Amino acid sequence: MKFQVVDAKGAEVREIEADDAVFGLEPNLSVVHQAALAQLANARQGTNDSLDRSEHRAANTKSRRQKGTGRARIGSPSSPTRVGGAVAHGPHPRSYRQALPKRMRRLAIRSMLSQRASEGGLIVLDDATEFEGRTQALDALAGELGIERSALFVTAGVDDGLRRATRNLPGIDSTPADTLNVLAVLNHDQLVMTEAAIQRVQELWGGGRATSRRAPVAAAESAD
Repeated sequence: MKFQVVDAKGAEVREIEADDAVFGLEPNLSVVHQAALAQLANARQGTNDSLDRSEHRAANTKSRRQKGTGRARIGSPSSPTRVGGAVAHGPHPRSYRQALPKRMRRLAIRSMLSQRASEGGLIVLDDATEFEGRTQALDALAGELGIERSALFVTAGVDDGLRRATRNLPGIDSTPADTLNVLAVLNHDQLVMTEAAIQRVQELWGGGRATSRRAPVAAAESAD
């Protein structure tokens, strides 16, 4: 697959070749759905808790005798049917973690990258572009690139200037290629990737790593 590289003014400067295994495959939306659900579930803390009858601090004897009062039968104050009583079948701390095979995680991110590329939602930015740590400058750059709604800027490594510039822009976020994930792509209409980010993504999820579970990565190992 070929991409047009643009400069900070949105003008095309050259064309680059990208790995079809990363940017040109048929998206597997069912795997994308599973990966998104797993990522949302793994983000849950699972600390919700409620008091059952054994944990509720209240008298454990009947409030009044069973018969003879002319009133309804009633149990202890800790009964779930009483106001201020315990909770029946309430939540307790638990792990919501869902395991997903490594090859499925890689297929999900490659499917999202391919979908954005096929629908014209992927912009490749010239590496010569410098990101200032100013919101106004990044807002002007987004305008030159034709970004109208939300966008995710992806760089090869951590860019402090870009990170500072995106903090006050609604709908505009940034991330290094190593931490790119399915939800980050799903939550933005467009992807803006530098040439170096394209190369890094291909190292992480292209070539032999597209099919092999244990294929080595060119640089330091990173989370999929």
